[in-house]
Amino acid sequence: MDAVKRLVHERPVVIFSKTGCPVSHSMRQLITSFGANPTVYEIDQMGDGRDIERTLEMLGRRPSVPSIFIGGNLVGGPNDLISLQVQGRLVRMLMNAGAIWVWNKN
Repeated sequence: MDAVKRLVHERPVVIFSKTGCPVSHSMRQLITSFGANPTVYEIDQMGDGRDIERTLEMLGRRPSVPSIFIGGNLVGGPNDLISLQVQGRLVRMLMNAGAIWVWNKN
């Protein structure tokens, strides 16, 4: 649990992924479309990746990837992130986390 907490508190937006996961890639594209630069951890390439995956599962993430954190808080997975976007709440969350500073809808 401590490893995940440390990793997510170091950056405004964190995505835990596995190499070649197309859904994780799509979530990264969505976040970067607002100008944010998420930190992506490929847990299948990390020495403690199995422990991180178990922690994500303990947090209720099944499947464990993609798991998205904004401002140190678990947002959830792709459905949760897309729901935030549809509700118009994603940009505000990114701004509050310091991932983006301005947003122009144009």
